[in-house]
Amino acid sequence: MDDAQPIRTVSAFDVFLAFLKQGLTAFGGPVAHLGYFRREFVEKRGWLSEAAFADLLALCHFLPGPASSQMGMAIGLRQAGLAGALAAFVGFTLPAGAAMIALALVAPDLTLRYGDGWIHGLKIAAAAVVLQAVVQMARTLAVGPVRAGMAIGAGIGLIIAQSPMAQIAALVAGGLFGLAMLRDAPVETAPDDAFEMVDRASAVMALGLFVLLLVGLPVLASLLQNPGLGLASVFYRTGSLVFGGGHVVLPLLEREIVDRRWLDQETFLMGYGVVQALPGPLFSFAGFVGAAQRYGPGGVTGGLIALFSIFLPSLLLVTGVLPFWDRLKREGWARGVLAGVGATVVGLLAAALWDPVLMTTVRRPADWALVAAAFVFLQVARLPPWLVVIGFAVATGVFLR
Repeated sequence: MDDAQPIRTVSAFDVFLAFLKQGLTAFGGPVAHLGYFRREFVEKRGWLSEAAFADLLALCHFLPGPASSQMGMAIGLRQAGLAGALAAFVGFTLPAGAAMIALALVAPDLTLRYGDGWIHGLKIAAAAVVLQAVVQMARTLAVGPVRAGMAIGAGIGLIIAQSPMAQIAALVAGGLFGLAMLRDAPVETAPDDAFEMVDRASAVMALGLFVLLLVGLPVLASLLQNPGLGLASVFYRTGSLVFGGGHVVLPLLEREIVDRRWLDQETFLMGYGVVQALPGPLFSFAGFVGAAQRYGPGGVTGGLIALFSIFLPSLLLVTGVLPFWDRLKREGWARGVLAGVGATVVGLLAAALWDPVLMTTVRRPADWALVAAAFVFLQVARLPPWLVVIGFAVATGVFLR
């Protein structure tokens, strides 16, 4: 019997239910999500082998966007085609996305009723979460003098030059340095049960649509003066340029949203703190920003536009790159570009940790101690992020009300 045949018999609804379970229970951020996925889809359900899981994981780390959500889309695509990819996205994102949109609608009333002390606690916890992400990513992406130097240089440069264009330039420069100096990454091997999940014609169409939307959405929004299209273009561009996972969405969105005065800094960081306490993808933070911002359609409509727009690039890229992945990942230049971009991402996130996260969070000397304490709870005691976020929000809400 063909071993691939059972994989193709899984329905899109099966995929939706499987990922809805993950969206309701997968706490801990992208790395933890991947562990949950492996246990559920390799060990329990047997939807794919260890080799196939590792191969898809390598692809998702190669592409920009949220690695865990892309992994879910790739698994759904493998099981039930494009409908399966969409089902995986909806199931995994729905719980946190709905919660973040709801928070945006009720946050003003919560502040009036309970004060803003709890918001300060959320910002303290968010700062510690970002610090932990910088440390963990540096250990894997900035190893050795070349990568460490690239990360430090990018961090210093982005503290000095704070703009979306500077971030894009840093990522491009990192890719070019990697192309020249980091071609020695190990070659990935193909899984023994891999098969064509997408035909090449469909893949080329998906990649073409990805580029068309990236270039065309801002132009169309400007020509039509349509706030909804403008909102979609910002979140689509952010989803297209986020290398390094969910935490890197913070500096990119902060420059796009707060610098345009669509949302104030305090509300922005409050939402980022809350999303740490929820299961599911950190990119669900986009639902909060889209619903709370003051530029285009806000509320539920703005939240849905933001959520769909920030995840759409991942769906198009996973669909478009899969047929070419086996050949591409063996090329030294591709591995070098990926390594260079990864090192630069560490510097990008470190710059965001300094400004705006710490610069807007630390009000008094005691706040440094609170950030350090939250970091110890996360990194040393290894408490789950959701528990640290809730604990600090409650504690500061009581004492700083």
